[in-house]
Amino acid sequence: MEFMAGTRRSETTIAERIGVGRNNQAVTLNGMVHSLRSMGALTFLTLRTRQGVVQCVCPREAGLDGVTDECAVRVSGTVREEPRAPGGFELSGAQVEVLSRPAAPLPVPISKRRLALNLDTELGLRPVVLRSLRARSVFRIQDAVGRAFREYMHREGFTEIHTPKIVHAGAEGGSNIFRLDYFGKKAFLAQSPQFYKQTMVGAFERVFEVAPVFRAEKHATPRHLNEYTSLDFEMGFIDGFTDVMEMETGFLQHMVRLLAAEYAEDLARLGAELPLVERIPAVRFDEAKRLAAEAYGYRIRDPYDLEPEEELHISQYAKEQWGSDFVFVTHYPSKKRPFYAMDDPADPRYTLSFDLLFRGMEVTTGGQRIHDYDQQVRKMLDRGMHPEEFASYLMIHRHGMPPHGGLGIGLERLTMKLCGLDNVRRACLFPRDLNRLEP
Repeated sequence: MEFMAGTRRSETTIAERIGVGRNNQAVTLNGMVHSLRSMGALTFLTLRTRQGVVQCVCPREAGLDGVTDECAVRVSGTVREEPRAPGGFELSGAQVEVLSRPAAPLPVPISKRRLALNLDTELGLRPVVLRSLRARSVFRIQDAVGRAFREYMHREGFTEIHTPKIVHAGAEGGSNIFRLDYFGKKAFLAQSPQFYKQTMVGAFERVFEVAPVFRAEKHATPRHLNEYTSLDFEMGFIDGFTDVMEMETGFLQHMVRLLAAEYAEDLARLGAELPLVERIPAVRFDEAKRLAAEAYGYRIRDPYDLEPEEELHISQYAKEQWGSDFVFVTHYPSKKRPFYAMDDPADPRYTLSFDLLFRGMEVTTGGQRIHDYDQQVRKMLDRGMHPEEFASYLMIHRHGMPPHGGLGIGLERLTMKLCGLDNVRRACLFPRDLNRLEP
């Protein structure tokens, strides 16, 4: 008979196990053989652990017969300071116990700093490529973003929620919605948790969610995915939509501090530069378009939306004129925003909404929502919608809602721009796009 008493304490970082103060101490580490380099009497084994890599110096008698890359091993040795080794330490006199062996050699040399693969090949070999240190660093950065979001939301009094992804109606409208046969009934994959997070404002006042959303867009561009992760929040009792922008700015500041404090090695491996977030400029949609067009000498083609090239130009203008990698573009035209977006009382052609651009790409959409029942029904009717089809959503308006607003952040796009990647698929573990359903 045995009784479990909880997980025993385990060191969480390599530094805790072989860092300062542990010189000449004997330690044992588990990991995968990342690379092997024979130097005659000694073999240098790079051990890949959950937190990083460790250089192990193995004598001839270390038990390396038949050891190859991607063997799972247990290595015992003595900690020794070595400035040239990762982290400044290595394991000397290392002895190796093989726990498992691969059945076939690697299809790509993942120990190289960069893999010379085209994107399709890389994605086809994704289960293996993700073991490379650069790929791991991308997703450690992504982990930090999600961690920072949750930490900041909880700190600001938000409650985490989990909403359905099979829904009876789309939240964003349009044709970019996946249809399902739900036991003979028409259903869809959720484009957004919008209806549900607004509903939960009535229960908890401040809510957030980290979850997948689905867009049936027939794009094959470096910026689009058909399934991505959205960082959503919604907050009640706002004085205006700028409260939402201030909340996002606070999150970004917290995220940058966390990355600087705990993820410096990953940032350095990727050559990534953290953005400045002390202040983020906010400029009206029409003004942003005009300023960029005048500065860079082109004509505005679409007065109601931002084209990808305009996002680049506006971001460039913000960097040059205001020294910011981020810029809020506010007051989008009403005709380009969903039916729940609150129109600007001063000019109903525009909405109390915004996008956040980061290094040339939109990463956030948000704004203030309509909370008055009659106003919401009227806007639906003006757009040719049938309010009776949204009875469960309108229930919250009918029975009282505070002024509220929120946003959704594209996790993969934010990761892409933080890491300096050229395609959003590289910031997604297993991307789903127009042509890809596996791995």
